[in-house]
Order: sequence, then C-alpha cells, then structure tokens
Amino acid sequence: MKKIFVGGLPQDATEASVTELFSDYGKVRSIKLVTDVFSGRCRGFGFIEMEGHEARAAIDALDGRIKNNSTLKVRFEDTSKKKGRGRRR
Repeated sequence: MKKIFVGGLPQDATEASVTELFSDYGKVRSIKLVTDVFSGRCRGFGFIEMEGHEARAAIDALDGRIKNNSTLKVRFEDTSKKKGRGRRR
C-alpha cells in the first residue's frame, strides 16, 4: 500500500470526485482530503492510498494535469520529513 499526496485540487473537490479521478488507475483504498475547519471546503490537497503499481500509474497519468484551471501535483508522500511525532527528550 502506497500513500500519495495530491495537491492543486479545487476548493469544491469532494472525496467522491477525487476517488472517481483516481479510480481509472486502480482501487482507491482510502482517501483523506484536508478541509477548512470553518467552511468545510477542500484546502486544495489530500492523501490517497492505493496499491503500489496502481499508485505509480496514477502519478504518471495525473501529475501536471490541469483540472479546473489548477495544475495537479501528484507524488508519493515523503515520509522522511515527519518530525515531532512523539515525546521530546
């Protein structure tokens, strides 16, 4: 299972619309769009989990595609930048 970052989403994006976009390349196992706390609208990015070969196909096909006057940024999530998880010693 691979986690994909997707940025450049329109504010009116929903889990259903993003799932439909990615489902052409395989089964979307999970999806989490980051939303504004007050308005509930998409903040323009989210995370999707797919199988490895399906994720690579989606990245190859969708990275740089223009959707609603915005360029999508689709890539594997960089797990090396996660800091601050846990107790400070």
